[in-house]
Amino acid sequence: MSEHDEHDDETFTEGALIQAIENQLEAGEPPAAQATLNKLTLVGYPRDESLQLMALVLAHEIQAMLRDDRPFDQAWYEQALRALPALPDETQ
Repeated sequence: MSEHDEHDDETFTEGALIQAIENQLEAGEPPAAQATLNKLTLVGYPRDESLQLMALVLAHEIQAMLRDDRPFDQAWYEQALRALPALPDETQ
């Protein structure tokens, strides 16, 4: 795979994760998504940066699901969202 293809994959993945966050915000589910966006923007993070942070949390949970072959951990996900801007560590 070329460097250009890898960049395209990363851009697609980031876009898909951000779209997933946008979908959560639109649906109001989980409520922690809107609460987190509100908190981050209130403390000065631009909306796009807030969405990127939230997407990192979603990516972390998806990686853990795939690694551990387990279902999505909604409670952990909401807790990690509420902990932003502190990012989850790699031990989860």
